[in-house]
Amino acid sequence: MLDSCGFSQPPMTASDHPHPMERSQRRAAPSPRPARYFHSVAAVALIALMVTGFQRFFFAGRAYPDRELTPAIRTLIILHGTAMSIWMLVFLAQSTLILSGKKRLHMRIGTIAAFLAAAIVVLGLKLGVEAARVKPPGTLVAGLDPKQFMAIPVINVLLFAGFVTAGVLYRRRPAVHRAMMLLGTVAALAAAMARIDALSDLYAGTVWERIWGPYFMTVLLVVLLFGFKCLFTRSFDRAYAIGGVVLALGFAANVQLATTSAWDSVAGALLRWV
Repeated sequence: MLDSCGFSQPPMTASDHPHPMERSQRRAAPSPRPARYFHSVAAVALIALMVTGFQRFFFAGRAYPDRELTPAIRTLIILHGTAMSIWMLVFLAQSTLILSGKKRLHMRIGTIAAFLAAAIVVLGLKLGVEAARVKPPGTLVAGLDPKQFMAIPVINVLLFAGFVTAGVLYRRRPAVHRAMMLLGTVAALAAAMARIDALSDLYAGTVWERIWGPYFMTVLLVVLLFGFKCLFTRSFDRAYAIGGVVLALGFAANVQLATTSAWDSVAGALLRWV
């Protein structure tokens, strides 16, 4: 065969023509987007914060600040802590699966994760109520009595439930789904953040503590994640922005509601029924 300049070329073989399936695979090969990298990086950071906040639990089997796990709720604490740890690992795995283009496996694990989230909500509600019932030492903040303090874990787990539910409902809208699942995970991380003394000491006694109590550093984390996401993806995540505002307001409402007569009635009902 002669080329355009008259030189002879060897005939093309089958190996010179990629198979149609190969061409299809090349076209379908995933090209990870910055947003997908962001969620994997965020997941690693959240796990690091969880381990830091609950280091006494993970490495010494002790409760915050440095006491034995209350015998009456020891099993419940371990179950809840284990379920929450698995959730964090699943969150990392799910973002990694999307990053590698394994969407079907991501969806299958998502079904299991929904049941795990339901278990976390049940365990979290039960633990919050039982802790108020047995009154373990060293668990109260800002002078709240046991019934008032119960608002912190109970309402917090409901915020987690709300965001995860929204994430499930919007699973066919990836941008909204990712934002809701991330915010739900951050909501669940609030307990760990409140146990990092070096962070809590930074705003102790300030107006931020009066507004957000033990949640201020978690609110700041929401803001930082949003800022990094905008820089990372060079885009404005509207779903995350709206959800972040809702979460911050929910945290503030939780702290303010804890000392009201309305919560006292709710707490009394939970202590009777749960």
